Amino acid sequence: MEGIIKEKSVCLSNGNVLANDEVKSPFLIGVAGGTASGKSTVCKKIMEQLGQAEMDDTQRQVVSISQDSFYRELTPAEKLKAQKGKFNFDHPDAFNEELMYETLQAILKGKKAEIPSYDYRTNSLDFENVLVIYPADVVLFEGILVFYFPKIRDLFHMKLFVDTDSDTRLARRVPRDINERGRDLDAVLTQYMTFVKPAFEEFCSPTKKFADVIIPRGADNTVAIDLIVQHIRDFLNNRSYPGSTGNMGLYMNMDLCGGDGALGADAAIGNSTYNAIRRFSTLCKELAMRGNVFFETNKNLPHH
Repeated sequence: MEGIIKEKSVCLSNGNVLANDEVKSPFLIGVAGGTASGKSTVCKKIMEQLGQAEMDDTQRQVVSISQDSFYRELTPAEKLKAQKGKFNFDHPDAFNEELMYETLQAILKGKKAEIPSYDYRTNSLDFENVLVIYPADVVLFEGILVFYFPKIRDLFHMKLFVDTDSDTRLARRVPRDINERGRDLDAVLTQYMTFVKPAFEEFCSPTKKFADVIIPRGADNTVAIDLIVQHIRDFLNNRSYPGSTGNMGLYMNMDLCGGDGALGADAAIGNSTYNAIRRFSTLCKELAMRGNVFFETNKNLPHH
């Protein structure tokens, strides 16, 4: 059965007891967008509204991971370049693609994963402050290039692109890099014009076409965030029902069918990604019918 990994009996740290030696595979949501577009803020607001932000790591049903934790280790020569602001951290080669893929695969199998934090002041991974990802129901994975690598992109059940205009992103990045990352104005602007802007146009912006849902204005789009939160909450509530398979595709399909699961469990699970996208398409249509368009849906999104 898709989405279910056979392992020995497990009692999840969030309190869910899994019967029949089945480990639940989490619903994996990719959140992409340009630098300072509001990706991490969107994820943070989702976590806060779901009451997950202040919760103990072992109890969370929803977790958020940053792609920045998967920057590769730099060579001594690259570290010198980075100190001078001459290393391109927005290029796909700056990331450890294999480690990213292996970690997400482990998470999808319901396994605990340890992820280093990233020190922006030293441009290095901090293995002393490790983020432990315990088995969860929903995992948010955000970053500038989360949709760039094909085999990683294919792991996501839902793909969101946070779309914020370039002027706003630059206005956010300048004070952030100065205040939080210890850089001076000239270095920030030089790095932006030399690496960040060209890399966005070449590598990040084209991945918008892979998104199922595009969120204009990023974290300022509170209604879009509220809508996503509500349907994650509905999924979590549904997953907690006794005897529930916990499969996102099944939940969404049953909801689309008016609650009677007309297509059957096997069909729903086998088309989990398609049903998830259809669900969001339906939500966008509902908003449009009320005369308020908060999402920009991708032209490749299936309609029904």
